[in-house]
Amino acid sequence: MKSAYELAMERLAQSEPAAAPLSAEQKGRLAEIDRVYQGKTAEREIFLKQQLDAALGAQKFDDADKIRKQMANEKARLEEEREAEKERVRRKK
Repeated sequence: MKSAYELAMERLAQSEPAAAPLSAEQKGRLAEIDRVYQGKTAEREIFLKQQLDAALGAQKFDDADKIRKQMANEKARLEEEREAEKERVRRKK
């Protein structure tokens, strides 16, 4: 007897066709996207970290909280952009 999980996984496999293997060009493009977005993330992180350190040094804790939230939002936004771009590459034939 199969578990509910196994049955759900079978249904999912039937509803979505198997992913086509990626070409060497697509793999290269995906790696390039990762490198670009890793750089963008590091750049924003360094910039915001400097602002955070300045706010904490001046004991502006409200500003520091805002900067922390901005850091989290920026990181999430860049991650979403990266995944969207990677998905476009994967879907290209």
